[in-house]
Amino acid sequence: MTPTIQIPITTITFPEIALRVRDAHKLRGYFGTLFREHSPLLHNHFEEGSDGAGPQYRYAYPLVQYKVLRKVPTLVGLGEGAGLLVELFLKMRELRLDGVTYPVLSKHIRHEQATIGLSDDLHTYRYETLWLGLNQKNYKAYHQADAAAKATILKNTAVANLLTFVEAFGLKLDKNQPEQRVLLKLTPTEPVTTKFKNVEFLGFGGSFTTNVLLPDDVGLGKQAARGFGTVRKLA
Repeated sequence: MTPTIQIPITTITFPEIALRVRDAHKLRGYFGTLFREHSPLLHNHFEEGSDGAGPQYRYAYPLVQYKVLRKVPTLVGLGEGAGLLVELFLKMRELRLDGVTYPVLSKHIRHEQATIGLSDDLHTYRYETLWLGLNQKNYKAYHQADAAAKATILKNTAVANLLTFVEAFGLKLDKNQPEQRVLLKLTPTEPVTTKFKNVEFLGFGGSFTTNVLLPDDVGLGKQAARGFGTVRKLA
């Protein structure tokens, strides 16, 4: 029997406001500041470390994510983050980004239970936003590698992203058991250079087929809280 669990997921959209994909980090900054006192899940760092050295970052998988999907500002909360977004939903009356105030005339909320984990079937997902498939450790290796080695680096990263996601909700997989191995075939696009906080990253589009069950609109990989690596299942 393949291991799965159910998690709550809340999605909030603002359909009358049109933004650019790159505005996702502004959403995170706005809501993270507006509701700072409620939970570190909203801005992914704690107010102060135990040594009094100032804010300490929360490096776990982000349970609240900020995105612009198909031009629509979108907030996604998973697990504990799902309940938090439901609690704050009625308080969201405007968006203020770069000195521009957008009145919230309408907002939609969807709260549901999603099944995640391993499946007996294969599922194909598309990256709706750029996936940052390289970290500091493998960035240099990727540039020095031949085509086959580059494909292996990206596949290993994508598998690691999936494991990080399911393990964030307490689902531990034993790769030594054949029925618990993550299967993945990655079909990335050619990389494009994207800049975030004045740092250049290589981003990839494309799709992948896997035996992992994922909810629509969740992020995988680096900067998932800011909208990168958002996936959607293909019919």
